[in-house]
Amino acid sequence: MDTLGPSTQLKVRQCSRCQGNTEFYCSTCTRDMCLQCKEKHVIDLDTKHHDVVVYREKFKRVPLRATCVRHPNRKYRMFCDQCNYSVCKRCTDHRTHVLVDLRTAYQTKRQQHREIIDNIRSETLYNRRVLLSGIQTDIQTCSPQICHRQSQMSAKAQRLKDLIDTTVCDVKTRYKGLLIDRIQEQKRKMNRHITHLQNYEDIYEQSQKRAVQFLLFIKTSRVPQIKDTPNLPQHLLLFLTEGFNMEAVNHLLRGIPEIQMTTGKRQIGIDECLKLMSTPVLHTSVRVIGVSCARHISGVMLDRVWVSDEDNLILTDKTGDTIHRVTDIPTLYEEGRHTVNCSGELIYIDRKLNINKLSADNKTVTTLLHRTSPWRQQCVYCSPSSGDLMVGMFNTDTKTGKVTRYTSSGQRILTIQDGNKRNTLYSKPCYITENKNGDVIVSNLDRVVVTERGGRHRFSYKGPPSGSSLYARGICTDALSHILVCDRKTDTVQMIDKDGHFLSLLLTPQHGINRPHSLNYDDKTHLLRVGSRYTNTVSVYRYLQRRYSLTDNPDGDEEITESSNYEEVQESGRELGISEEYESEENSENLKSEDSSEESDPDDDDNPESGTRR
Repeated sequence: MDTLGPSTQLKVRQCSRCQGNTEFYCSTCTRDMCLQCKEKHVIDLDTKHHDVVVYREKFKRVPLRATCVRHPNRKYRMFCDQCNYSVCKRCTDHRTHVLVDLRTAYQTKRQQHREIIDNIRSETLYNRRVLLSGIQTDIQTCSPQICHRQSQMSAKAQRLKDLIDTTVCDVKTRYKGLLIDRIQEQKRKMNRHITHLQNYEDIYEQSQKRAVQFLLFIKTSRVPQIKDTPNLPQHLLLFLTEGFNMEAVNHLLRGIPEIQMTTGKRQIGIDECLKLMSTPVLHTSVRVIGVSCARHISGVMLDRVWVSDEDNLILTDKTGDTIHRVTDIPTLYEEGRHTVNCSGELIYIDRKLNINKLSADNKTVTTLLHRTSPWRQQCVYCSPSSGDLMVGMFNTDTKTGKVTRYTSSGQRILTIQDGNKRNTLYSKPCYITENKNGDVIVSNLDRVVVTERGGRHRFSYKGPPSGSSLYARGICTDALSHILVCDRKTDTVQMIDKDGHFLSLLLTPQHGINRPHSLNYDDKTHLLRVGSRYTNTVSVYRYLQRRYSLTDNPDGDEEITESSNYEEVQESGRELGISEEYESEENSENLKSEDSSEESDPDDDDNPESGTRR
């Protein structure tokens, strides 16, 4: 065997950001990464949705190594969709089934689990660190609290025991003498009764020949009646015969403080994971081709949004190119006339002021709600939590507005029109959204009107404390329940909390925005899209960031990484007949030649010299 000399040089691929060994590869930003840099990469809000894979998958090759369990001289090369396991060419039981190439099946299965894998990398591992941080704090206070609770429980148990002992003693002392007296009295009555019976018997025997005298004696005499059981008090019988039933126990326990036990799964609040940045940062800007401005924005997915101006409604991607256009829309209409449901379907107001739904494949249009005069549909929003539609309407006769909630199929649930003092809440609803707590938030020209889910008016925001009035346009909420609103008078994006208190001017012209008119918040990336009323540029800002980082390990707990679970991943890969062996860029040619030699295996079914019949 050859031995490497001291002068032999080995090439080790290093991480693009540090001196660590490469284990992963980001296909999105084409960078080699070590384990530590990968963990930072997948939890960073700017890169959490990048395509990060194990380094060997950079070459898009899947080596075939696993041997068929039924035919040891064969390799798995196909996958049976019907039976859901790998087969070789000699597995004749599957020839009538649908067989696909093993490499294709592997990539398909990976893609099916891609969302789960990404969620574990970017959310589950991060939330684990946040949970551990809270648990470490609880550990310090848990023991004293348990001791305190045990002391309380012991004291309550002792009081309960004392009460029971007192009750039992009271029963014995209170009813013992009474019971004996009742029994003695009953005994005397029985003796008298026996004496009467004896007298009756004697008289009967002496008067057999004088029957008339005996009948007269019975008629004039009163025969006493004696009960079979002693006539005891009912509450005494309860304790003596039935014991302490539930009602009696509850009666005994009245006045004793109840010990409450709470159980449940520890939950992480979103405010424990996110925090406001000191200054918003411009993430990117996109010029949307096909519109003159961005009066309203509805997000579909990470790289697709619906954008509308006064005359157009288009679906665009992250480059600004048009994917689809909706032509049946009203012109010179700048309110929030479209939204997207959880299935990715567009819901919009058409030219006849009806509300339609466009299927996710952009082929089928369904009418959900028809216009009812004199009410005109102004804006629409689909609740991501319930799927309900909230429609802002304007009465062309009375010049007043209202908000009506419908089910996803168009059945009316609730109408919000008047406030708590029977005053009209809305003059002209323009944009509408919903907060995390269920509040319905409406942009209503000179104010922002917020009501509870049931319709009770909570507050109206009319501008910052500086005294400047408000001309509200686009509106949205974020993961921390902040309410963001575009102010047309000051050309700013203002932030208030869920209770209506002014927090800050989140975006001003100094941040690079140009006449903000529409807003859209992405719950997955926590990015804010801002549309202008005069240009077709959609600016994307970052103003929230992670509160903690996985890079620090102050608690000294064991790190959970993909490498630590490598054997489990390898075993899962064997189900498809694929070996999870690491490859390097240098030996890829050798593996190709090895696969070629497998194709020419003398024992292959396709080789006429193999001597084996099909």
